[in-house]
Amino acid sequence: MSDKRSLIVKITELSFACVDLNLYLDSHPEDTNAINMYNNLSGKLNQAISSYEKKYGALTNFGTSNSKQPSSWIDEPWPWEIEFNN
Repeated sequence: MSDKRSLIVKITELSFACVDLNLYLDSHPEDTNAINMYNNLSGKLNQAISSYEKKYGALTNFGTSNSKQPSSWIDEPWPWEIEFNN
């Protein structure tokens, strides 16, 4: 598996876990174990996103990432177009 693909998979997994924990914390806001787990995974997610964007460019176009000169946002394939079945 290429480094780019590996990072996308890692980001996808961490994103899913963070969303899942966030939903859990909506109904269990005082679960300190879940809060600690969320904070840990959120930090790992931010590190993975930062690592990806430094190497391959922005994952989103919503103002959370700096743009290179010239902008690479329109370069293909876009992160969500990567084939995971190969």
